[in-house]
Amino acid sequence: MAGVCQKTDPLQGSFRGRPGVKFDDVVELWHENRTPLILCALVLLAATRVYIRNKGELKPSKALPKESQSTSVTEDAKRRSNVVITGRINTTGPDGPRRIKGGVVKKPVAEDKVYHDKSRPVKVLIFFSSVTTKTEKIAKQYLATLSRSAAQLSQDTGRRVLKPEVHDLADIDFEDFFVSPAKSAENAYLFYLFLLPSYNIDTINDTLLQHLEETHHDFRIDTAPLASLLGYSVFGFGDKEGWPDEAEGYCFQAKELDRWMSKLTARKRAYPVGMGDMRGNHVERFDEWALGIQEVIAHVARNGSLGEGVPGSGDAVESDGEDVVDEDDGEVLFEDEASGGEKGSSRPLDDVEDLGRMLRTSANKPSTNSKKAPLAVDFTSYGWSTKKRTQVAPVIKEMVAKNSPTYAALTKQGYSIVGSHSGVKICRWTKSALRGRGSCYKYSLYGINSHQCMETTPSLSCSNKCVFCWRHGTNPVGTTWRWVVDPPEMIFEGVKEGHYKKIRMLRGVPGVRAERYAEALKIRHCALSLVGEPIFYPHINEFLAMLHAERISSFLVCNAQHPDQLAALKAVTQLYVSIDASNKDSLRKIDRPLHRDFWERFQTCLDILREKRFRHRTVFRLTLVKGFNVEDEAEGYAQLVERGLPCFVEVKGVTYCGTSTSSNAGLSMSNVPFYWEVCEFVNALEKRLKDKGLRYGIAAEHAHSCCILLASERFSVNGRWHTHIDYTKFFELLEERGPDGDWTPEDYMGEPTPEWALWGNGGFDPRDARVDRKGRKIENVVVREAPPPDSW
Repeated sequence: MAGVCQKTDPLQGSFRGRPGVKFDDVVELWHENRTPLILCALVLLAATRVYIRNKGELKPSKALPKESQSTSVTEDAKRRSNVVITGRINTTGPDGPRRIKGGVVKKPVAEDKVYHDKSRPVKVLIFFSSVTTKTEKIAKQYLATLSRSAAQLSQDTGRRVLKPEVHDLADIDFEDFFVSPAKSAENAYLFYLFLLPSYNIDTINDTLLQHLEETHHDFRIDTAPLASLLGYSVFGFGDKEGWPDEAEGYCFQAKELDRWMSKLTARKRAYPVGMGDMRGNHVERFDEWALGIQEVIAHVARNGSLGEGVPGSGDAVESDGEDVVDEDDGEVLFEDEASGGEKGSSRPLDDVEDLGRMLRTSANKPSTNSKKAPLAVDFTSYGWSTKKRTQVAPVIKEMVAKNSPTYAALTKQGYSIVGSHSGVKICRWTKSALRGRGSCYKYSLYGINSHQCMETTPSLSCSNKCVFCWRHGTNPVGTTWRWVVDPPEMIFEGVKEGHYKKIRMLRGVPGVRAERYAEALKIRHCALSLVGEPIFYPHINEFLAMLHAERISSFLVCNAQHPDQLAALKAVTQLYVSIDASNKDSLRKIDRPLHRDFWERFQTCLDILREKRFRHRTVFRLTLVKGFNVEDEAEGYAQLVERGLPCFVEVKGVTYCGTSTSSNAGLSMSNVPFYWEVCEFVNALEKRLKDKGLRYGIAAEHAHSCCILLASERFSVNGRWHTHIDYTKFFELLEERGPDGDWTPEDYMGEPTPEWALWGNGGFDPRDARVDRKGRKIENVVVREAPPPDSW
C-alpha cells in the first residue's frame, strides 16, 4: 500500500508511484511518435463531430422516395416556422436550385395565451356596402336579429356579449377599422362580419380591397395588424344570371375580401365565405350562414379563441391557397448551374405548392460546368411567385356601364350619362333663371348667366367621400384612372346634346321667359363641377380647348388631391380648389379622402396654385359645415390662404339635401350654418388675413346661396371691386397668345362689380323676383348679425 501511494523523484527511477517507468523514457517516446498521435487525435475529433451532427439532423422516412423526402423535410420545417438567418447559399441536390436563405425567426404564439382575459366582453361589428339599398336592408335586419340574441349568448356563455354595431363601408374611415382593430369604449374583443355584394362597376368595394392590399404590403405596418380580432367572416351576395358560377365572377369581391382579411388577421377566419344568389336562394343561404356565425360567436365567447387543429378553423398553422400565391418561406430562389446526370434525371415536383418556390433546370439541357447568371428578381414588387410572373393583360371596364345600378341611379336623379364616364345635368339655378326667379351666386360674383351655363363633368368618379356630398352612394370612387377612356370629341358633343335636350324640355314650363329660353339655346359657360373629379379625366386639356374654341368659358373645380394633373392644366377661365378644412384632422373627417397621403397632396396643390396665380384666376372654395370646420378655424384657413395666395376666397355654407346618405354621414339640418354665422366667420377670416399683412377684403355676396366672396386687392381699382370677368377679352387673349400664352387675370378683368352684388347689398339679381313655393313674391331679408337670444 505504501508502495502504491509513494511519489518518488523522477531522477530516482519511478513516475507517479509507478516503479520502473522513467520520465526520460516517456519524453523520448513522445518525441518519436508525436506526429502520428496528433493526426490520430484530429481524425477522432472530426469523426466525433460528424457523428454528433448527423445524429441531431431530421432523418426522412426510408419509405419515401428521394424526391418526396426533400419535400417532406421542407414542409416540416415550414410548419415549425423556424427560419434561421444565414448568408450561405445551399444546393438541394445536383438538379436543385441554389437557395439564398434569409428571414427572421418566427415563434408561434399559443392561441390560448392570447385571449386569456375572460372578463372582457365580446362585440360584433357588421360592415356592409350597398348601391341599390338591398344589402343595407338585410344588414339592418340582421343587426336586429343579432341584437336580440346577444343577451341569450351572454346567458349561455357566462360572458358579456355586447349589442352589435352596423357600419356602411361608404361612410367610415378605413384607417379606423382596418389598419388596427377599432377602438371600443367597453374595451371589448371584436368580431368582424362583412355583408358584401359584388359589382362589375367601381364602388366602395374596390376602394376597400385596394386599401387592404396596401395595408398588407406596407412595410411600416405589421403583416397581420388585425390579429387581435377574435375572428371574421364574409357573406357575399351575387347574381348567377350575370355570373353563373364562381369561376366566372360569382361573389368574386366577397372572396377577395375574405382572402385579404385572412392575411391581415393571421388567418382568423371564423366561418367559410357564405354566398347567396340575389335572384334565388340568398335568404336560405344567409340564414344558414347566420346560424353558423351564432354558434362560432358562442364558442369564442366561452373559450376566447376559434379553436385549433381543424383546417379552416382559423388555426395559425393551417396551410391554404392564400400562402401559395403571395407568401414565401424566407427564401429567394435562383436557377442553379446546368443540371448534370443522364437524360430524364431532372427532379419531378410532387406538390403544386412547390411550383411557386422552385425553378427547375431543364432535363434536356446538356451538363456543363459553366455558371449561369442568376434570374433577375424585382425586390420592389409586393410578392414573387410563378403565378405572379405570368403577365395577364388587365381587364379595362367602363366606369358607368349602361346595365349597372350606378347608371340607373344617376339617370333617375336627372343625369344624362355620356359615353362611359361623363355626365351632364340641368342645375336648379338654370331652371330658376329661365323663370326669372333668381340666378346662381356665380352671376352675382363673376357675371355668369345661369340660364346659359352647362353643368357637366368628364369624370363621374371621385377620390373623396365628402360628408356633404349626396352622391357618393351612387357615383364611382377611385384613386387612379383604371377605366375605358372616351375621346374628348365624343364627350363634348354628347354633353352639349344632353344639355340642349333638357333645356328644350323646359319650354312648356309655366313662367319660362321667352328671351331667356332663346339665350339658353346657346351655351356660353361650362361649370365643370357636377359630380366626381373633372381633372381626373386624362384628356381634360383637350376638352377645355374644345369649350374655348366655341367661346364657352370654363369654371373647373378640383379637390386638391391630384397635384400632377393640376400642374399640367392649361388655360382655364377660372380654377377652383375645394378647401374644406384647415388642418389634417378636419380634412380627413370632412372630405374622407381615399389617398393615404391626402394631406401631402393637398399642400402640394396649394403650392401649385400659388405658382398659377398670375396665369389663372384662382379661387379657394370653403364649404362651412357647422360642427366640423366652422368653430375657431379662421386662423387655420388664414394660414392656407397665406400659402396659396388665391385671387379669391369663396366662403359658402353647406347645403343639406335631406338624403339618407347625408344622414348616414352624420349630417343634419343642425350642421347647416345660418347666414349670420357665415358672415361672422368671414369677418374673422378677413381680420386674420389683415393681421398677416395679406391684402384681401370682403367684395361681394349672394345671401340667397349663403355665399360671400373675399377678393385680393389686385382686383380693386380706384376703390372699386372688379370681380366680374370680361369673357370676350379672355377669348381674344386665348386666340391671340394660345393656351400657354403670357397673360394675367387682370388682363381680362371685367367692369366694376354691380352695386347690388357688393357686400352689404344681398346680391340678388334685381331683374328677377323671389317667390315662395306657391309663386307668391317674398321680400329679400338678409340677417348678417346674430339675433338676440330671446328671439331664437
